[in-house]
Amino acid sequence: MIIPQSAVIAAVALALCVSHCVADAADHPRPNIPRPNIIVILVDDLRWDDIGCAGHPIVRTPHIDRLAYEGARFRNAFCNTPLCSPARACLLTGLYTKNHGIRDNTDRSEQSYRLQTFPRELQAAGYETGYVGKWHMGNDASARPGFDHWVGIKGQGTSFNPELNINGKFVSHEGHTTDVLNRYAAEFAGRERETPFCLYVAQKALHPELIQYDDGSISDPSAARFLPAQRHEGLYRDDPIPRRLNVTDDISDKPALQLEIEGLPPLSRATGTDDETIRDRLRMLAAVDEGVGMLLKSLKESKKLDDTIFVFTSDNGYWYG
Repeated sequence: MIIPQSAVIAAVALALCVSHCVADAADHPRPNIPRPNIIVILVDDLRWDDIGCAGHPIVRTPHIDRLAYEGARFRNAFCNTPLCSPARACLLTGLYTKNHGIRDNTDRSEQSYRLQTFPRELQAAGYETGYVGKWHMGNDASARPGFDHWVGIKGQGTSFNPELNINGKFVSHEGHTTDVLNRYAAEFAGRERETPFCLYVAQKALHPELIQYDDGSISDPSAARFLPAQRHEGLYRDDPIPRRLNVTDDISDKPALQLEIEGLPPLSRATGTDDETIRDRLRMLAAVDEGVGMLLKSLKESKKLDDTIFVFTSDNGYWYG
């Protein structure tokens, strides 16, 4: 199943439905009820139309596309709170933002420990549960309730050479963060086990990297950069970037768009993200797609592919102008 428009409620409905069925089966065993594995792949800020199966003219995402072609796409689904932390809490709990209480991107570490998530229900029903990636409801990288295996990033993390909390121990790694997370995810999915599993993979990509200066200060968000793996730096170099027709519209007759908002740069006539920034985002996506391929291969080799549900989504889309 592929959910390219951040179909938060639809994804949670599926997962909670499965968890309730599994919990019922645990209380009232029935030999013919399957207990599927569940893998949720959450990409940071991925637009619904930045993948091949959505008709993007240049991007190549064969493994993500495979999920769509062999499953289902939710083409009329929307993120009800398009902000990172609230959207992630919606996905994990199945609740609206006003009910789960994660209302913004400030440090919600303590509050996030109390969330009643679908992995907690699956764990109670006998699933082995794993989390790999960025929690993004606060800066705390320690394990949250409901997960037997934890590979966590502190805060936003870095695009290269990440330090990860591996079940309570911080371990430094070399390489592109997406590649590192992909390896941990594939290893967990391919383990020999008697019980079904639920794996939640929350990628650092496609989030930009803030620049940290020698004095310890952090760059303005507008100066952040999207950093792909070195092997992908040449992708799409000569490909034209598709644009909406209104990307360079004159906003002189739109007073609301001319308001000065503290902390945000003013909008100009050309409000669109530049082509090279978009290319770097698509280049970062290439490693995410490779990770989906690694999971598919790992599951095929362990003969678990036909018993696994995939949910592929993002927390919200990125605005190109």
